Amino acid sequence: MRNENRYFDVYPKIVPANSSVLIIIRDRYGQSFLRDDKEYEMKYFPLERFSQTGEYKYQEAKILKPHNGTLKIQQFFTGEQEHIIEICEKGNEKHAHRWQFRIYSLEPDLFCRKPYKGDMHMHTHYSDGYESPAFVTASCRKIGLDFMAITDHRQYYPSIESQEAFKDLDLDMLILRGEEVHPPFNPVHMINFGGNFSINELIKNNEKDYYSEVEKIKEKISEVKDEDARFQCASCIWTFERIRQGGGLGIFCHPYWQVREGYYISDTVISYLLKNKPFDAMEIISGYYRHEEDSNTLQVARYHEERAKGNNIPVVGVSDSHGCVNRDLFGWYYTIVFSPELKQEKIIKSIKELYSVAVEAIPGESPRAYGDFRLVKYALYLMREIFPDHDEICFDEGKLMLRYLEGNSNTADLIEKQKGRVPSLYDKLWAK
Repeated sequence: MRNENRYFDVYPKIVPANSSVLIIIRDRYGQSFLRDDKEYEMKYFPLERFSQTGEYKYQEAKILKPHNGTLKIQQFFTGEQEHIIEICEKGNEKHAHRWQFRIYSLEPDLFCRKPYKGDMHMHTHYSDGYESPAFVTASCRKIGLDFMAITDHRQYYPSIESQEAFKDLDLDMLILRGEEVHPPFNPVHMINFGGNFSINELIKNNEKDYYSEVEKIKEKISEVKDEDARFQCASCIWTFERIRQGGGLGIFCHPYWQVREGYYISDTVISYLLKNKPFDAMEIISGYYRHEEDSNTLQVARYHEERAKGNNIPVVGVSDSHGCVNRDLFGWYYTIVFSPELKQEKIIKSIKELYSVAVEAIPGESPRAYGDFRLVKYALYLMREIFPDHDEICFDEGKLMLRYLEGNSNTADLIEKQKGRVPSLYDKLWAK
């Protein structure tokens, strides 16, 4: 966290583009950084270098005096971009304090949405993971996630168990149902995120109908000449249709996952799915270990190549983690969804409408975001300026959720007192 964000309260930080907004800057801990007996020079710099006074012409500096350790700055913010407000103490220039505060202005469609962090692909000890669904869920909140789903291989009920574990608590985190779907004779992995019934169970209990319906779809796929590839494509179409019937989001998983002698599915299948988009979103950032990073690089490159063709693909980032404690992948990759509300239908709709980015946050490396340029630019600001405070709140809630699982008698009351802290933070940081 930057010192300016640690030691000062600055609000709002998210403002409407092309509007004049009152910005408040005050000492967070009463350390007298801003003294009423001193004057401060305020300079304003839009990062994209255009302002009220004309492109590439900086605004004139202003002299301000705090009142009760607080500066109030009325500023016009042009366009959708990041802005710097620089405050420098006047007098004794050699040792003067100087701070930079960052504000982001948004066009109306994005300003009315809040950023929510989530992971839509994780495993527990019911498949090939290490911990219980409840433990994974609490750990997700602890690392700053706003929504999540357990997606065990061929199993839907672990995600229900994750909901049941916290059903008596009023949490700010959205816990959704999910599963990783593995249709027979189809190597393509697909995520059922948020669907209200199990696709794996549907196939198991109606296998004859599954094959019959897939064969009918297969007959319509004339452009795929290979028999096996045509069946796999038809099976994927059938699966994604059923996920949508259950109100879920169908995710095409890790297309460039390399297993032994090659990628786990053929280029024929990958190209057909990307061209026809029977899925709702694609993992362009998947849960690969450090030695597998080439696969994420290929997924991002393929995504940009498809966009250059005019093919807009909704994107997500997922950890595909198999353990939360002393395990790689957990928290390394996630999705930021820009949604009007933290509700399942809004999150899914926002992803489909291309309001999401995939994030790669490998320990020891600078975080990176992938997706639409406009959203990536905004996401980088959020990761630096907004999410540190957000994540500290989530960390506290996640610790209490873990204590609740231990059977601590007063934890439910403590969690209830935590309720609403993230919404309150966002309410403070977004201009009215």
